[in-house]
Amino acid sequence: MNVHNPAEHAESAGSGAAQAAPRIAHSRLDNGMEVVVIPDRRAPVVTHMVWYRNGSADDPPMKSGIAHFLEHLMFKGTKTHPQGEFSQLVADLGGQENAFTGHDYTSYFQRMPREHLATVMEYEADRMSNLVLTDEVVAPERDVVLEERRMRTDSDPAAELSEAVQAALFTHHPYGTPIIGWEHEIQTLGREDALAYYERFYTPENAILVVAGDVDAHEVERLARDIYGKIPARGAPPVRQRPQEPPSRAHRLVSLADPKVEQPSFERVYVVPSARTAEPGESEALEVMSHLLGGGQTSALYRDLVLDRKIAVAAGVYYMGSSLDQTRLWVYGVPAPETSLEAFEAAIDESLEKFLATPPSEKDFNRAKTRLVADAVYAQDSQMALARWYGAALATGETIDDVAGWTDRIEKVTREDVVAVARKWLDKRRAVTGYLAVGEAA
Repeated sequence: MNVHNPAEHAESAGSGAAQAAPRIAHSRLDNGMEVVVIPDRRAPVVTHMVWYRNGSADDPPMKSGIAHFLEHLMFKGTKTHPQGEFSQLVADLGGQENAFTGHDYTSYFQRMPREHLATVMEYEADRMSNLVLTDEVVAPERDVVLEERRMRTDSDPAAELSEAVQAALFTHHPYGTPIIGWEHEIQTLGREDALAYYERFYTPENAILVVAGDVDAHEVERLARDIYGKIPARGAPPVRQRPQEPPSRAHRLVSLADPKVEQPSFERVYVVPSARTAEPGESEALEVMSHLLGGGQTSALYRDLVLDRKIAVAAGVYYMGSSLDQTRLWVYGVPAPETSLEAFEAAIDESLEKFLATPPSEKDFNRAKTRLVADAVYAQDSQMALARWYGAALATGETIDDVAGWTDRIEKVTREDVVAVARKWLDKRRAVTGYLAVGEAA
């Protein structure tokens, strides 16, 4: 999830859009749990999210997939509420619920009428400390996860290629391990593994409560103290100790051919700094650079490869700015039927060289920044997107001020900044290229 892409996630507006930005309340309970309240009075609805500062990159060695597996098991009931009761309650209240696991966080959320906020808080707080797991529950759910992996990855050539590219890109850092885990390691996960992970990470001092909607900040903070505040802290928050990726000195190529592939595709992924690890201004320059290079039909790659040279049917760039450690930037495309993947890659390299040699025009540069800021403002129309943005930012080591100042920092990016980060980070030695081709049946 790229929470620094305002076209997909909400940003807190700054500069001229400041009056449109929500007023954020941020506090901390005595047990260490953070509380963020984002008022949105347009409808009598509330989004309630609890984020934990742990994800698949925090899985213990040889236990890949345990963060995602525990996410499944969190729906299996507690000492107080049997399996299915919480989900049935949310449905009966006319709400929706779900959860998701990323590399750096795990989140559980409900969206429902505002008058039921305290009720879902009670249930969520209960499963933070009273989860009950038995072998009779764990074993069948492990089979569910294995089937999910087979359906989403093992039977999808594009997903298989993406997994292989990530594994080649991060050979030492756990970002190279798929969130769902490797099949042979998922098969070993048991009740003790899940409980050990639960005890380590599912604590109030490791959690962030985000409530967005038709609520009063003081009332939400009172409810949080009365409900979540009763859960005792277990000491200092867990320290996330991860091996870091050494600098790469060689470009790598990963190719996959499969008869299920209907259309060949290309991706190249670079290791680049995230908003948290970048030097001041670098992440914002990477955002603008990505938009100029591959952010839609006016971008440099699209115009060159699709409109002018007609050797591609799609081309783009995607920067995943939100990450606890170093992150990724994708350059991707679909070649035209008569264009080989090798020829397409050569054309990509030519376009990138052209971009480095010829800085963007003032018109294109200003349009890119205006679009990024405008998308940030428009994204505030989504209550869920706002809640996800703030939760993900805090879970990856950023602050409320970092969120609030994003558009101001985008406004300060110069054309020279864009060219500088492009020359510094678009180095093929830092990248893995993936080819997805049509193959013959075995």
